[in-house]
Amino acid sequence: MRISALAAAADVPLATVKYYLREGLLHPGTATSATQASYDETHVRRIRVIRALTGPVGLSVQQARTILGLIDDPGVDLYATLGRAVGALPPSVEAPTSDDPDPFPRARAALAALGQVYDPQFAAVAQLEAALAATEAAGMPLSDDRLLEYGRRLREIAAFDLERMPHEPHAAVEYTVLGTALYEPVILALRRLAHQDVASRRELG
Repeated sequence: MRISALAAAADVPLATVKYYLREGLLHPGTATSATQASYDETHVRRIRVIRALTGPVGLSVQQARTILGLIDDPGVDLYATLGRAVGALPPSVEAPTSDDPDPFPRARAALAALGQVYDPQFAAVAQLEAALAATEAAGMPLSDDRLLEYGRRLREIAAFDLERMPHEPHAAVEYTVLGTALYEPVILALRRLAHQDVASRRELG
């Protein structure tokens, strides 16, 4: 299909498609002449992914480029690729300095209590440290029972996700990276809606 048909199929303005091409978010089409190219369904799907990342998920163009780059060139280590994807997602955190022997004491203690792996190079560890520090600063530190309950429930979600991960490496990376970026806002919204539901039922009871 021509670029105008691509824009119509993806339900975006033509200018948006051209912008994605210029920014390298969308892969080029197949050249059919010196000034024209042909596009297919992979381009339609890519545009929809870009729109989801930069729209509802709220990533910047640079963050979306990082996520898409990991999908296009994941490398051989899925764990490392996931770590880079998490690092591209909000909230932004600084990497630990090499001269700090224990950069994330709160996160380390929390993960030890949960019996989970502690890898200070994994971006989510720094994100957890910042989140736990914020609860303490607000005078609402995470209690042990809340930590264990949250951890248990979220581990079940993680197990559910990984059981459904494709076996083919490229598909596994796409599933993991996009699943992290796109499903986490769903989990957050469902938690808030569950609070609303539980509270309303208590009032009715």
